[in-house]
Amino acid sequence: MVSFLTSLGFVLLAEMGDKTQLLAMAFATRYIWKTVLWAVFAATLINHFLAVMVGNYLDHLLPMKYVKMAASAAFILFGLWMLRRDTLKGEDQRFHYSPFWTVAIAFFFAEMGDKTQLATVALAAEFNTIIPVWLGTTAAMVIADAIGIGVGIVLGKRIPEKTIKWVAAFIFIAFGIFGLHASLF
Repeated sequence: MVSFLTSLGFVLLAEMGDKTQLLAMAFATRYIWKTVLWAVFAATLINHFLAVMVGNYLDHLLPMKYVKMAASAAFILFGLWMLRRDTLKGEDQRFHYSPFWTVAIAFFFAEMGDKTQLATVALAAEFNTIIPVWLGTTAAMVIADAIGIGVGIVLGKRIPEKTIKWVAAFIFIAFGIFGLHASLF
């Protein structure tokens, strides 16, 4: 349960103001919100399953002490990464299929190498488990993108995105420092 809740919390924070959340908001302005949310769910389910498999495999290649140190360092980097501004670079206009497939394909590729996918790899390596991390990170993505879609539709750009990013970044950095300290001492 701890791995599920930690995965849910970390990825929920990481997705706030992220490029893929912006992508979901952009698609929600063009397509029915339910279609966007189902497509985000489908893309995340596949993408994060691949990520937890990679993270779990890392545990079998390297001693756990090094995996935990790398995961902690990654959390610090994710916190710093969150402070940079994400923008859409045509991801919302790249594909021309049905609305579901357009969103799912664009979201899947936008998530490749994104901090939430890398956080999923790190969490899977840290907890050495697949299902709870996979379900936690997938649920977090759906929740965060549902919030983003709702905010995008109802409130537009009046939410202080900068504040959310700074708080989330601080939490990531703090957990990374704590994890490094625990791994080294």
